[in-house]
This record gives sequence, structure tokens and C-alpha cells, in this order.
Amino acid sequence: MLTKKRLTLSQKMSRLGVRLRDPEWRRYGGLLLIGKGLSVALLIAGVAFLPDLIGLNAFAADGDVKATDIVNPINTVWTLLAAFLVFAMQVGFTMLEAGFCRSRETVNVLMECIVDTCLCGMLFFAFGFTFMFSHGNGLIGYHWFFLQGVPATYEATGVSFLAFWLFQFAFADTCSTITSGAMIGRTSFVGDLLYSVAVSGFIYPIIGHWAWGPDGFLATMGSEGKFLPSLGTGFHDFAGSTIVHTIGGFIALAGAIALGPRLGRKFKRDGGGPMLPHDLTIAAVGGLILWFGWYGFNPGSTLSAMDFEGIGRVAANTTLAACAAGLTALSYSFVLSKKWDVSFTVNGFLAGLVAITCLWYWVSPLGSIVLGGVAGVLVVVGVEALEWLRIDDPIGAVPVHGFAGIWGTLSLGLFACGKYGATGPLVADNSAPLAGLFYGGGFAVLKAQAIGSLIITAATFGVSLAVMYAIKGVGLLRVSGEGEIHGLDLHEHGISAYPEYLISPAGRPAGMTLAEPATIDKSPVVQLSASETLT
Repeated sequence: MLTKKRLTLSQKMSRLGVRLRDPEWRRYGGLLLIGKGLSVALLIAGVAFLPDLIGLNAFAADGDVKATDIVNPINTVWTLLAAFLVFAMQVGFTMLEAGFCRSRETVNVLMECIVDTCLCGMLFFAFGFTFMFSHGNGLIGYHWFFLQGVPATYEATGVSFLAFWLFQFAFADTCSTITSGAMIGRTSFVGDLLYSVAVSGFIYPIIGHWAWGPDGFLATMGSEGKFLPSLGTGFHDFAGSTIVHTIGGFIALAGAIALGPRLGRKFKRDGGGPMLPHDLTIAAVGGLILWFGWYGFNPGSTLSAMDFEGIGRVAANTTLAACAAGLTALSYSFVLSKKWDVSFTVNGFLAGLVAITCLWYWVSPLGSIVLGGVAGVLVVVGVEALEWLRIDDPIGAVPVHGFAGIWGTLSLGLFACGKYGATGPLVADNSAPLAGLFYGGGFAVLKAQAIGSLIITAATFGVSLAVMYAIKGVGLLRVSGEGEIHGLDLHEHGISAYPEYLISPAGRPAGMTLAEPATIDKSPVVQLSASETLT
């Protein structure tokens, strides 16, 4: 290969002299010098007159400036992008639930998911965020009602306060949507509104404060003068295996128990089986959208784009856990049914994502694969257990979120690899790494995780049962039998999700070829729905 010979200084000066005699080169050189001069002048002016623009005032020797007054723009944008991804998970949840339900209750699912989101936003603005994330006591926060008097940033994260609020609103919305999945097909719309107020306004934020609030008793557990100081460590749940998913899963379980099964639901031990979903294409695509949104859920929970190694590790661990769980769910369901089941595969990788959500920051890639693989088997076992117990959960919300959430929370005490400590606004702090049982850390972390998970699960389930039975007691939780047979779409919303010709052969678009008379089912729509021949 030929190499270009470098010019000497005298040769370069000679070449410059030649070029300066060329008018075109003189114009080019003049414009270049003017441009560079203006750039330098603008930079000097910016430093002199607009120090806030580049953050110089953050370092000014002003005794009134606090850490909570300084917004980190990079971490704020990172948190906002993550919030947008988590909010996009509502699309995935809506599609997943709509695909797994029957066609005659599709509009009801769409309405529940949309209205739950709107309701959650208003409640989280008014007092939900206050109860969960403001300072108060070990049980509840009581500052910043209606987001009044908030600082520039949330605590010492450097993230703009309202950006953090938006991120946490998306989490709260996820919890509420999980609940609706197990209650499809027989919950009245008014009943859905009532329990959604309880979930988004009170149950999720108050119980969530215990572990995520700045002074929650589980977050400070193990510290001197706090709850169980002898443990020496607090409860950890980085992105919500317990706070979002276990809470959502066990509220869903309470709702399914209070409602009872859908009319016509015959369980395996009684010679029947699950009611079939009406559109697995929608369900599978919804599951994949949820997987994509999880990259906001998990890496975004660092609240720091500056923790470069941490966010990369988190994203990789999230991926590996989901992949392993999808494969083990597929394999184990094949052992049981001798069929390659897409619904179990989708719920399997979702269970892996739920499980890794607690500990993705502290686990190695190999640990992610192992705990994800266990979660995939667990979700199949959980679905079969609910079937045996005659609990009707149309989309598998309880096993995916409740059972896998508990497994993920406990897994921290087993798989924390002893290398990583805590993320930070500028750099990770690994001075006090978490180590689980399998990495020489003993039982300390496992004990703390078990105690925290037990307290949150029991409190959630007990309070949720009381709420669901209270709504049921006033006759607002479940639709009437006539309304359920007719279908929630027509009974509650007055419209079907699909064209008439897909619901009844009496309605055909213009130009459709008429079938032979013997092949036309002239049964009324209501009778078709009641016979369960339509999903």
C-alpha cells in the first residue's frame, strides 16, 4: 500500500503562497477566518452573559444554592424518554388483554385501559404521588398535594421534579392495568372505575411508600433506630417486581376471587378448560410491545444516563431473562400438552421480565438467565394452579405479575453477584455491593427480601379483598347475568369492536357473495353469545 508523503513546513508555506494568489482561495480563507472568529466571540459572550446556559452557576459559591435546585439535563431527558417507553406499555397491555379476551368484550377492555390511564393521571397528580414519594413517616407521605411547593428536582437525583412525576405516573398506571386483566368479561364499568380509584389513589401509592418513599419503613429497614435494625440491610426493589407487579398481581387475584368465574367457564377438573382467546395475533404483538417498553421500565429506573455501564448491564439482563423465560415456558407447556403454545410463550417471557425487574442492577447475565428460566416454568405452574383452584384469570395476570414478582424479589437474595452497589446521578457507587446467598453473601439479603415481600403481599391482598367485596356488596362490581350473556361491549358500551358481518351473518358488506341457505346460521346475536360458539 502506498503511503502519502508528509509535506515539510517550507513546502506547506510555499503551497499557501500559491493558493493566496488565487482569488477563489482568498475568498474561501476570508470566510473561514470570519466564521471561526464569530464562533469564538459567541462562546465568550455566552460564558460572560449566559452562565446558566452551560451550568456554570451550579458551581457558584452561593450558600443558598442546594443540590435539589440543580437540574441535570442529561438525566432528565433520559428519565423522560424512559417515561415515554413505560407509558407506551399501555398500548401493549391493551392489545394483550384485548387479544386474550372474547370478541364480545373487546370494547370493554379498550375502555377500561384508556379510562384507567386518565383516572390514574388525575389521582396521581392530586394525592397519589404525595402518599408515595413525599416525606412523611414510615407508612405514608403527606407533602406536595396537587404538586404544590415542589422543588426543582426530586431529592438528590438531579432529575427535574415533573419529569420524575411523569415517570412514576407511568408506573402507577401499569399497576392499575395489571389488575383489570384478571377481571375481564364480567366486571361492570362502574365497578372498574371504583376499584381503579382505590388502586391508583390509595393501595398502590401508600403501600409503595413503604419501600420507595424517602422514609418508608421497608426502605430504611435494618438501619439503627428503624424497623428490624438487627437485619443490617433494607428491602430492595429497583424497578418494581414487588411494588408494581406483586401489588398489581395480588389486587387482580382479589378481584378474580370476589367476582367468581365468567358464566359458562368450566374448569379442567370439572371436565372443561379455558375459554379461548379471540385474537392471538393482537395478544402476541401486545406482549412484544410490552417487552420493548420494559427497556424504559428497567434501564430508566437508574434515573441516570451517566451510569453508562449500569444501564447497559440492566438492558442486557432484561433481555436475557425474557429470552430464557420464553423458552422454558414454551418447553414446559409442551411437556404438559404436547403442543407449542403461543399464549404460554408470551406469558413466559413477560414473567421473565417481571422477575428481573427487582434485581437487574445487581445480577450477572448468567444469573439473569437462570432466574428468568425459573420464572418461565413458574408461570405455567401458576396458570395450572389457578385452574385447579377454579379461579378465572383470562390473561394470566396473577401468575405473570403476582407469582413471578415474588420470585424476582426473593431472587435478589440468591443471585446478587456482590459486584454492584447503587446507581448515581453522575457515577455508580459500588463501595457497598449487594451479595446474595449463591455469591457468598449469606442469608441477610434473602431475609430482608422475604420479609418485605411477605408484608407487601399480605397487606395488598387483605386490603384489596376488602375493597372488592365492599364494591360487590353494593352490587356494583359485576354486571348482571343478562348483561354478561349479551356481551359487555353491547351491554355496557352499545357498540361492538368488529363489523356486523363478523358477529352475525345477517349483516354483510355490499358485494359479499350470499352463502347457501343451509350454511347460514340465522340465530340471534344474543343466542350466539350465550352458546359460547363465538369467542
